[in-house]
Amino acid sequence: METKTIQKDSYENMYNSWKWDIPKDYNFVFDVVDKWAEEDPEKIGLISVHKDGKTDTKHSFEDLKKQSNKFANVLKKLGVKKGDRVLIILQSIPEWYEAMLGMIKMGAIPMPGTVLLREKNVKYRVNRSEATMVITDSKHIEIVENIKDECPTLKQFMVVRDTKDGWKSFEEEMDQASDELSRNDVEKTSSDDPMLIYFTSGTTGNPKMVLHTHKYPLGHEVTARFAMDLTPNDVHLTVSETGWAKAAWGKLFGQMIVGATILQAETPGRFDSDFMLSKMEKYGVTTFCAPPTVYRMLIQQDLSKYDLKLRHSMSAGEPLNPEVINKWKQAFGLGIHDFFGQTETVCVVSNYPCMKIKAGSMGKPTPGHDVRIIDHDGNEKDVNEVGNIAINIQDVRPPGLFKEYWKDEEKTAEAFKHGYYYTGDQAYKDEEGYLWFVGRDDDVIKSSGYRIGPFEVESALVEHDAIAEAAVVGVPDPKGVRGILVKAYVILSKDYEGSDELTKELQEHVKNVTAPYKYPRIIEYVKELPKTISGKIIRRELRGDEKKK
Repeated sequence: METKTIQKDSYENMYNSWKWDIPKDYNFVFDVVDKWAEEDPEKIGLISVHKDGKTDTKHSFEDLKKQSNKFANVLKKLGVKKGDRVLIILQSIPEWYEAMLGMIKMGAIPMPGTVLLREKNVKYRVNRSEATMVITDSKHIEIVENIKDECPTLKQFMVVRDTKDGWKSFEEEMDQASDELSRNDVEKTSSDDPMLIYFTSGTTGNPKMVLHTHKYPLGHEVTARFAMDLTPNDVHLTVSETGWAKAAWGKLFGQMIVGATILQAETPGRFDSDFMLSKMEKYGVTTFCAPPTVYRMLIQQDLSKYDLKLRHSMSAGEPLNPEVINKWKQAFGLGIHDFFGQTETVCVVSNYPCMKIKAGSMGKPTPGHDVRIIDHDGNEKDVNEVGNIAINIQDVRPPGLFKEYWKDEEKTAEAFKHGYYYTGDQAYKDEEGYLWFVGRDDDVIKSSGYRIGPFEVESALVEHDAIAEAAVVGVPDPKGVRGILVKAYVILSKDYEGSDELTKELQEHVKNVTAPYKYPRIIEYVKELPKTISGKIIRRELRGDEKKK
């Protein structure tokens, strides 16, 4: 399936060598999974490591084709139709793939949910989307049972690896289903038909429904080929729960389009660094993507014990301190490539093997994406001027960009204007075209005539050994002199205690790392920070708490 000629010798050649090819009708499973099954049926597309860490399940593309056929037939038997929304809450197990691929194949709309969802979260998602079916495991049956009477659209209940009265057994239904299915057996899906819904993390209010169409997987070909540098010979591991859009980025679409092997592991409870590194060694992982939190835990191990075949490493989402970067490079000879994107997009900015890494920079736009820094009226900002990160859609709308916030015309209109998609994030571009993240538009602090990005201050703080986590917000000056002050809420590392001396040391550290005017004039030591279920800091709560005092 390697049909495109692309260049990776320089950023300019790489960016200019890419053109989108979006067919009128498209179905990722028929057009990618089944195509691989036809061309190379024994090629391994997925390796799932079981919780015991000793056994695994390997799926060839032929296996994935047959299992997705089976689940599509199960859905047809149950009366699930094209366009029906299905909430799926499962761990990183093979059944998640079989169900997801089967739903996409027959046109149902999966809505992946994190295993951290509780009753109010499930109820909100089901009723907001008018879901007709839920697929989950034994750990979440009780949650669904407690709210199902308040969810009038829910008609079908399916449990994986368990049985319960009133619930269909995934295994029993799959055992009875045929593994034969053709395009003529299901409704046709055009590239513009709804395919997938993700709920946002809800940092600024109730989660929004991000609606992606059937061409969305095509956008992730760029994520896989360029940002992740994948080939059909790679074994790729992205650390992400199945409920987050990061799973679509690194555990599904782009990897299968390229033909790389996906490794996933059902983790045994709490995160285990040795478990992960050992599995990376055993299965020959060559490309790796994980959030900074995971890297910080991995480097606590003696990395010299592991004979890894890694050739490319990535991270995103929060600051990575120099100690982590240096230890990773010392152990494996690899830099860590930062990148940027959202639930609403694919990877739109990244660092690549063909260009130097500037520590702290997101990198440059991915091929097929015209990413600009603009003001609120659509005017492009000058070099080193902070503005909105936006994607130009006046000439071409990239396939990986979401269609709309479903059932929310107001939020959709706010995001799409002046011929751009406004990400809601702010950054600036330097003289070499590298983009530098500043913060969410609502979170940028305006103090004494300066615009200060919380992300930069937080990055500086976590570089200090005393700081485990930090969240920075703007708060009113109690003296009324400066209007808004920079305030930092910090969680201390083990063996450190808050004091006036440490506060002064941290303030001087931030001044030296960033700029004198950016340092936090107030530092509060806390035990925890308010976060969404996805782990993102809810700064509005910190600002709100401050206003109540």
